[in-house]
Amino acid sequence: MLIFGTSSKMVQLAMLNLLCSFCGNPSAHSLRKRVTKFSLFFIPLFPIMPAKHYLQCTFCGAASETTKENADQLVAQGGGQPQPQQGYGQMPQQGNPFAGQQPYGGQAPGQVQGGPQAGQPPQNPYQS
Repeated sequence: MLIFGTSSKMVQLAMLNLLCSFCGNPSAHSLRKRVTKFSLFFIPLFPIMPAKHYLQCTFCGAASETTKENADQLVAQGGGQPQPQQGYGQMPQQGNPFAGQQPYGGQAPGQVQGGPQAGQPPQNPYQS
């Protein structure tokens, strides 16, 4: 008695920050490759179909099939690392836009501009 069939394996190639073509949100996308192989006694032996590549949005869950060339180009561009904007679909690089600035506009917390002088307790602007 022979036990044979097919088995599919989904491999994640990269996580990319792209603009989703379905929901329109900038979000992470999973780039995956699906390989279907012939199995004998539950052991995958050789591929019986060409590999298929998919992009799946992590925000809305929509998936779309992409070509091998496009998938290779996306992996070469990003490989899961955030990239500066290089064209349509790429998100700008993330970071803290306020890094290096003085907190509260250079004032101490609780101090209102033109606020209390030295020796006076701070006043609550919401109480009369």
